[in-house]
Amino acid sequence: MKKILLLIALGCALSASAQTYTLEQIKDSALHNNIAIRSAKYNIDAARQQRKEAFTKYFPSVSGTGLWFNANKGMAQTTINPSAGISPELGAALAQSLPQEALAALGNPVSISMMKNGTLGSLMAVQPVFAGGQIINGNKLAKVGEDVSRLQLQLSENEVEKIAEQYFWQLVSMQEKMKTIEAVDTLLAGIHKDVDVAVRAGLIMPNDLLQVQLRQNDIQSQRLKLNNGISIVRLLLSQYCGLRDTSFVISYQSDVTSPLVSKQDHRQALLGTAEYQLLDKQVEAANLQKKLAVGQNLPSVAVGAGYNYHNMLNNNHSFGMVFATVSVPISDWWGGSHTIKRRKIEHQKAVEQLEDNAQQLQIRMQNAWNGLEESYQQLLLAQHSIEQSEENLRLNRNYYKAGISKTSDLLEAQMLYQQSLDRRTDAYADMQLRLLEYKQATGQK
Repeated sequence: MKKILLLIALGCALSASAQTYTLEQIKDSALHNNIAIRSAKYNIDAARQQRKEAFTKYFPSVSGTGLWFNANKGMAQTTINPSAGISPELGAALAQSLPQEALAALGNPVSISMMKNGTLGSLMAVQPVFAGGQIINGNKLAKVGEDVSRLQLQLSENEVEKIAEQYFWQLVSMQEKMKTIEAVDTLLAGIHKDVDVAVRAGLIMPNDLLQVQLRQNDIQSQRLKLNNGISIVRLLLSQYCGLRDTSFVISYQSDVTSPLVSKQDHRQALLGTAEYQLLDKQVEAANLQKKLAVGQNLPSVAVGAGYNYHNMLNNNHSFGMVFATVSVPISDWWGGSHTIKRRKIEHQKAVEQLEDNAQQLQIRMQNAWNGLEESYQQLLLAQHSIEQSEENLRLNRNYYKAGISKTSDLLEAQMLYQQSLDRRTDAYADMQLRLLEYKQATGQK
């Protein structure tokens, strides 16, 4: 007896020390620990860096070049024949004034070699003036990419919250059914006691007692299955939400409120949904891609300045310069015209997809609302069934004690009572999931 009391006390102490989580805490933990959310956040960081990279295109591009070389022979070589440029009159005058050795040298060709080694260096800055709108539209497209990453993060958060809440209410449903089984087990123990007394008194057949025992065995089997199910769902919820252990307690309120408070104007709510905004961003991106294709086939203008240095002729020489460039993609127009047409087709396709998917999103909202309303009505019916089955059980128990009802009737009333409790538990969990689905479909937080 002392050991049993000690185990009960130990179990109470463990339950008291277990961490308690509400639904919001469970979802918050899932959002902080789920790999899909972290991956979506990395995508946002990458898109932000891409936007910053595109912004640098507004500024001048600066480049530096350095070169040193040493060739096996001069890169510039020539032969000069001095006598070829001397007229007869000049030759006669030189013959009278120069010695014979000098006159003989003028008749021999002279070889000249230059730039056998040297150093080159330059520093250039180029500022784009006009690029066909490619820089502006490229920055806009990068901003759209960042917005798309944020919308995709929101969709990932919705999916994570949905799965976490499914696990949460699945665990709640199982725990509530376990409470029902405990209550039914206590009820069957009382019935077993009454039937056993009646059998001993010879008022009923022993077969009635066997029916009660079979029903008790069935309850024990249900308890084993529920315990296994609760254990698995605890493990899944713990792993999905990054909880440290599975010895946690969940806290929730089972208040039943009408879903009408969550009803939205579906046409107005459509604009606030992440799915619609993502489709709208696809249209915007397709339009910018079309503008970029046009800009790639327009002339581009740039201005620049530079500083250069070389010692190619064995003397240091440096100079500065300013320049302007105009680039016209003449031959690219052939293929570029087809690119522009393709981008126009893709833009029109995105526009039509937006219109079609917008209608589908509104249908999804209406379907989610219908499901929410249906689940609420099912919950009200389940609550009403509990009241009826509870009264039916009370009457059958009184009839049995009065000797005007059979044991099978009493057991059937007990089974109907248990089923009504389980239906109410399932209906409440289903309504909570339907409510989340409707809120996500209409873009509510």
